[in-house]
Formats: sequence, structure tokens, C-alpha cells
Amino acid sequence: MNELYVQVGVIGAYLLVAVAVGLVAYRRTDRSAEDFYLAGRTLGTVVLLFTTFATLLSAFTFFGGPNLAYGAGPEWILVMGLMDGVLFAVLWYVVGYRQWLVGKEHGYVTLGEMLGDRFDSTGLRVLVAGFSLFWLFPYVMLQQKGAGQAIVGLTDGAIPFWVGAGGITLFMVLYVVVSGMRGVAWTDTIQGAFMLVLVWGAVAWVLAAVGGLGEATAAMATNQPEFAALGGGLYTPEWMLSTAISIAFGVTMFPQINQRFFAARSKQVLQRTFALWPVLVLLLFVPAFMLGAWAAGLGVTVPEGGNVVPALLNEYTPAWFAALVIAGALAAMMSSSDSMLLSGASYLTRDVYRPVQRLRGALGSGDREALVGRIGVAVFALGSFVASLFAEGTIVQIGDTAFGGFAQLALPVIVALYWTRTTRAGMLAGIVGTQAFYLASVFLVQIPSTYLGGWSASVVGMLLGLVLTVGVSLVTTPVPAERATSFDGLRAD
Repeated sequence: MNELYVQVGVIGAYLLVAVAVGLVAYRRTDRSAEDFYLAGRTLGTVVLLFTTFATLLSAFTFFGGPNLAYGAGPEWILVMGLMDGVLFAVLWYVVGYRQWLVGKEHGYVTLGEMLGDRFDSTGLRVLVAGFSLFWLFPYVMLQQKGAGQAIVGLTDGAIPFWVGAGGITLFMVLYVVVSGMRGVAWTDTIQGAFMLVLVWGAVAWVLAAVGGLGEATAAMATNQPEFAALGGGLYTPEWMLSTAISIAFGVTMFPQINQRFFAARSKQVLQRTFALWPVLVLLLFVPAFMLGAWAAGLGVTVPEGGNVVPALLNEYTPAWFAALVIAGALAAMMSSSDSMLLSGASYLTRDVYRPVQRLRGALGSGDREALVGRIGVAVFALGSFVASLFAEGTIVQIGDTAFGGFAQLALPVIVALYWTRTTRAGMLAGIVGTQAFYLASVFLVQIPSTYLGGWSASVVGMLLGLVLTVGVSLVTTPVPAERATSFDGLRAD
């Protein structure tokens, strides 16, 4: 019982620190959309880098990835650490820099707003927001599922899943309602640094307890010899490349990441952040996933439905340190979820509520939009929490599905950013066609989930979206209201 008090006390103290930072930021935030959703487009290198880093470090990083390494080996590091570290850094510049220029010129806050204005299409704007919110739902659910599992594992079931997941959900809703992007970015920066220190501390403590790096790796090679080989089993080249491509392109379209492309202070900030990104990714993913692989070699038993990291820490570290690391994992989940809820609110109010109200001739005040956004945050979070109680898939499966869904948006958006010949009809065909194909591959057993020896339906869908966007644009004529040159000729100051 004393250990339980220590664990709950550590986690509670961390949550209070996060609240305090958020409240300080709240006092610095005005009520404009640019300030609330984008921190006034003033984020510098350190804050932009760490808020993007912390926003991506979800339940998958601390639980899904290590669980996969525990079951199939550490090659997953190549997918998330090397491939996505480099791929996303390239996309950060290809998409992010272009979006930053466009957003700076025209004052856009959301991706749907940008595309809807470029193609003079309320339907396209609502469509992009609708698909984004649809795929955001399972990823928010992933965070809640991970939080509940983490607290169950840490307390050996003393705190049930629904209490842990529900408590974190309530905390996030309250936090997002009072704090905008500035508060989220500040806390993300603290959380990102906190997570890095803790995961390396966990590695040091576990390795010291088992006799060092050589002993842990030797135990893995002896008890799980297939883990010492590169490839094989789950890790086919097609699977690894498909997963890396889906994740990197999907991350680029995640609302909470995509909006950060608008929020940078300058071109130099963007250049420095995408250059530093691969280093930061490797610093976290390598130790986190190796903890899972070492645990398999050390014979750590993971309860059914549980996660390997809490089980490993409970066996080799004291209760207070295990609680501190789980607090870091919860920080990862919260830094993802608060950004998702904030971005979801902006998509809901600016790309769904505002156009619908305009069509009705009843566009309300900014205060009313803010209220709708806050209600949307609460409803969205509550709905995903209830779904997390009944979700049957693993964290990896849930996350992979959402990444693939967002990845379907990427190539049509890149085409629109760089090719002035893109038409409204081409964009609608590319987005609707690829989303329909991917949804069918996820929900219909008649549609294959892999092609040509293991390439995922997500990658095939992306190529379909590219062909449809370009092909339909070539055979259709832009309508007069389209602003074909609005993305052209932009330069940084």
C-alpha cells in the first residue's frame, strides 16, 4: 500500500507541475485564433523542436514500440528511429516550409482552410477536416488506452483501467480548455526533456541491475537468438518500408503536427528543427525499444493485455523510479493528446462549424466559436475514452491504422502545394478515392490489406491518390474562382 501511495503521489505531483506551466502560459495568451491555435506564429527552434517531438511521443513510443520489440525483436528501431527520423525530416522541409510560407502570406490556421481557399471549395475544406477528425479519433483513443494500461501495470491492478484512463482524460480536457498552443508548447518542451532524461535513466538503472550492457545483450542473444539477426519473421523489407512510409507521411498530415508548420517564427527556425529532428528521434527510440528487447532476453513476464516497460521497471527498479518513468510515459501521452484535442477543436470550429454557419447565413461571434470548440474537445475526448474501454486492437494496431489514414492525405496535398495545374476536381478525386480504398481495406475482409508480397494497403492507397489527383487534374479545367497562383512565387524574408 505504501508503494501505491508513492506511485500515485509521483504521478499527481507531475500533473500539478504541468497544470502550473499551463496556467502561466494561459495568462500570456490572448483570444485571437492565431494566438490560441498557433501561439501567434512565434515558436522558436527549441520550443518548436520539442513541442513537435513531445507531440509525436505517444503511448506507442513507450508501450506499443517496446511491446513489439519484446515480441519480435529490436529491428523496429530501423523503422521508427532511422527511416522515420530521416523521412519525416525531409517532409518537414518539403511540406512544412511550403506551408509556412503560404500560411504566413495568407494567415491560414488549418490545412483545410488553406486548401479550401486555394480551390475555392467549402466542400474540400469540410472533407479534409472530416477525414482528419475521423482518423484523429482512434489515435486519441490510443493515448487513453495506453494511459489506462500504464497505471494498471504500475499499480499491479490496484487502480483499474477505467479509473486511470478516465482520470487522465479529464485532466487533459480541463487543461486544453484553459490553455492554447503557447501553454501546450511550453509544457511539451518540459515534457520532452523530462522523457529523454527518464528513458536514459531507466536504461542505466536496468543495465546496472543486470550487470551491464554486455550481460543484457548476451541474455537477449541467448534466449532470443532471432533478435540478434537483421530481418526475418515480422520484419520483411516490404513490411518495414511500408510501415516507415505510412508513418512518416501520416505524421506530416496529423493535425497537431501539420499546424506546427504554420507556427514557426522564421525560415531559420524550420531549417534548424528539421536538421536536429533525426538526432532527437534516435535519442529516444533506441533506448525505449531496446528496453523491450532486453526484457525478452531477461525473461520478464508481461501480464496478458499489459505492457513490457512497467513490468521491466517493477522488477529492476524501486517503486518511486518506476512511477517517475510512468509519469514520463503519461507525459508523452498527454503531450500528444492535448495537442490533438487543441488541433481537433480548430478543425471543428474553423473548417466545419464556421462554413456550415456561413451557409446558413448565421455566422456567430468568436466567443461562440470558442465555446463550440471547447464543447467539441470535451465530447471528442469523452467519446474516445468510452471507445478505449471496448477497443479490442493492440496499441500498435490502433496506431498503425490511424497513421495509414492520415498518410492518404499527404500526396494530394504535396501536389497542390507545388503544382499550379492541380484542380479542385483532381483534389476531390484524389482525397475521396484514396480514403475510400483505405477504409475498405481496413473494414472489409474482401479487400486485401497487403499487395505484391507484403506492401501495405496504405502505401498502395497513397499511390492511388497521387494518380487520381494528377490524372483528374490533367483532364479537367480549373474553375475561375480557383486561385492557381496563390501558392506560387512565395519567398521567405
